[in-house]
Amino acid sequence: MWCFRGFAVVSSVRSVFCLKSLSAARPAPPSIVHRSRIFYSHCVAREGGMAAADPEKEALLLPLRKSVQEQGEVVRSMKEAGKPQLEVQEALQELKKRKKLLETKEKELYPPEETLNRSDLEDLVKRRFIYGPSFSIYGGYTGLYDFGPMGCAMKANFLSAWRQHFVLEEGMLEIDSTILTPEPVLRASGHVERFSDFMVKDLKTGDCYRADHLLTQHLEKLAADPKVTPEKKAEYEGVVRQADNYGQSELGELFVKYDIRAPLTGNEVSAPLEFNLMFSTTIGPGNGISGFLRPETAQGIFVNFKRLLEFNSGRLPFAGAQIGKAFRNEISPRSGLLRVREFEMAEIEHFVDPNKKNDCKKFSTVSDLKVLLYSASDQMDGRSPREVPLGEAVSSGLIANETLGYFIGRIHLFLLKMGVAKDKLRFRQHLSNEMAHYACDCWDAECKTTYGWVECVGCADRSCYDLTRHSQTTKTELTAKVDLPEPRTIDCVEVVPDKASIGKQFKRDSKVIIEALASLSPEAILSLEEEIKNGSYDLTINDQTFTLLPPMISSIKKYQKTIHVIDVVPSVIEPSFGIGRILYAILEHNFRKREGDEMRNYLSLPPIISPVGCSVLPLSGNNQFDPFVKTIADGLRERGVSLKIDDSSGSIGKRYARTDEVAIPFGITIDFDTLKSNTATLRERDSMQQIRAKVEVLPDLVQALVQGRLTWSQVVEKYPLFMGQESTK
Repeated sequence: MWCFRGFAVVSSVRSVFCLKSLSAARPAPPSIVHRSRIFYSHCVAREGGMAAADPEKEALLLPLRKSVQEQGEVVRSMKEAGKPQLEVQEALQELKKRKKLLETKEKELYPPEETLNRSDLEDLVKRRFIYGPSFSIYGGYTGLYDFGPMGCAMKANFLSAWRQHFVLEEGMLEIDSTILTPEPVLRASGHVERFSDFMVKDLKTGDCYRADHLLTQHLEKLAADPKVTPEKKAEYEGVVRQADNYGQSELGELFVKYDIRAPLTGNEVSAPLEFNLMFSTTIGPGNGISGFLRPETAQGIFVNFKRLLEFNSGRLPFAGAQIGKAFRNEISPRSGLLRVREFEMAEIEHFVDPNKKNDCKKFSTVSDLKVLLYSASDQMDGRSPREVPLGEAVSSGLIANETLGYFIGRIHLFLLKMGVAKDKLRFRQHLSNEMAHYACDCWDAECKTTYGWVECVGCADRSCYDLTRHSQTTKTELTAKVDLPEPRTIDCVEVVPDKASIGKQFKRDSKVIIEALASLSPEAILSLEEEIKNGSYDLTINDQTFTLLPPMISSIKKYQKTIHVIDVVPSVIEPSFGIGRILYAILEHNFRKREGDEMRNYLSLPPIISPVGCSVLPLSGNNQFDPFVKTIADGLRERGVSLKIDDSSGSIGKRYARTDEVAIPFGITIDFDTLKSNTATLRERDSMQQIRAKVEVLPDLVQALVQGRLTWSQVVEKYPLFMGQESTK
């Protein structure tokens, strides 16, 4: 499961430290930051660095970055030495000042690029019903969205491409598990205990707000005041950058310090309360069974691990995959598809021998791929992300292992193929305080949008956490057999019970007792051997204790045996895709305006995910065009190309504009020359170029273009450009 614990808008230079106490933060693998530092020292020696960096500008920024790094080391050493909190806070304030100077200089040297007018995109999305608020005739409900015909088609094409890129090409095992999930399953996985956010309530109206969001909104408003001092503004901005890292007590103190009130009424709010984000329900009539709507699809794969392993002939590695709905009862949904209560996920659980994560046979296919990486160390020291070959990142230890690196590469390639802009894609490593409870290393694929950097795909090494938890809870062995490189001789010890004596004494409980004796660890068996000599042994099963006497134990059997395989609990590498977030990022990255016509907007989606593959447009309502329209439409359908026939009134130019708006990449126009020569024009959306070809050739041509087997430039080389209908008004 990728933890979409909220849509985080990340600044260009992440905040350096979390103000929460070290004891409150989740313990992190000690090697992550250390690996990052080893990598950085290697990376700065490598010629080049980040592709977009200007050497002269970077030289001006170097002293400021060094200043931030030095102060960061001061804060670290103070925390490690247990210095008084007041001194640490003063050092943090100095660090924030230095970071602010660095950020200001970065913005001066690298001005932010022009961004699209989000309202223009939202207008197109709403007007063409790509998606929109659910139950709008009832006023709509926040966090719920319906996809219209074009949105559904785009999502279906995206998921089809996802299946091709991952499930088919990687030989994954796809399942479809139930949405309703009994409470014990999610209690074992840790969701019942951990899956929560903090909220505050308006003490008079009862309205609820997510605490970190309200804190952010309030301080952003204070920072925007023209009268605010630079020091205060820097303080506000520092707190905002850390908003999603604060614990319950820290949030409470900040609400008091800044006198934060309900935004609509001005009323006082409660202290922050923990709120579990899962939708609870009852399974069955009456009291029934307590359950939840699943907050992720991953658990359905984990609980079916044994079946999937058997299906794969008991061999590792293999991957389970699932696409489906998940549900989060968000406190304050916002930002359209970026934070919703019901959403589509696509998740992969790649099960691998924990000792062979660095033996990924396919890693060589992506090892030379350069990916923009934003390491934990870079974030803590105020450095910018760097474009690095994955092979170098893995060999230096920045990325934990080859298997994790391989999936990062595959995710990178997939997102680019789907239309994510390369200069708006990066992989950010989780800091220790934000690492999910199951992960030992995690990278988020983040897409830059008008909302900031948004996490769209998580790729985590979640070790063996889930299988171990479900195995402990259900007493089911969730392991795989792995061949040893050489036979190994081991010492064995087992209890031989006297079944008759145990059955006579404990009757119906005897079966449970015998099974428990068979599952005792070697240490427990040796303890039993000692205690039974002294008269008795207390065996505890599910909080019930059974006292065993010497006659009930026939013997303690000790022997040696040679083994060729061992049982291991597999580690899991998990890529987790938030479909709605990715689709929104793709829409932003591909929203265009025609040069010289600011009122003419269109979506430049790759043909592979465009809602419709081709439009068919008769130049007029002339009945003589109908047989050609039918021939071309039937040819496209037979080849699996979706199409839209637009024989509405209006000029051909206006109809082209309508099809461009909904990203239809190609258009076939039947005109009066078609009647004479049996040819029609084929238009490409982005360039607006047209060629003319025989009617019987066009369906095959469009199919090859939509499937990516042919490029438009190759078509233009073969067929001469046609100049004509585009200018028709």
